[in-house]
Amino acid sequence: YLCLIMLETYLKSIDVAITICDINLNIVYMNEKSKATFTNANIGDSLIDCHKESSILLMKKLIAEGKSNSYSIEKNGVKKIIHQTPWIKNDKISGLIEFSIVVPLEMPHFKRD
Repeated sequence: YLCLIMLETYLKSIDVAITICDINLNIVYMNEKSKATFTNANIGDSLIDCHKESSILLMKKLIAEGKSNSYSIEKNGVKKIIHQTPWIKNDKISGLIEFSIVVPLEMPHFKRD
């Protein structure tokens, strides 16, 4: 139980927006950064109401196939890496977790083979 409290404290305070939805694309968790980023969204809201149809289809596909998706975006001079990945409960895909991380516009890339 103490580990869960500590995890919640960590997730609450990191500078990464973490949003979690269930298999029906309803938001079940938002950390503080997510709430500050997506001010029109609340726990219990449907992601269907705030995404394009192509995004909804992709999220449903990720859930159905148990795959992850990563991409970068730039909006208003801010670049972000987005990573969406399924979360598992009782050996069953239960939805998606999205990590939205602000990164520098010009970010070093290191190849370490």
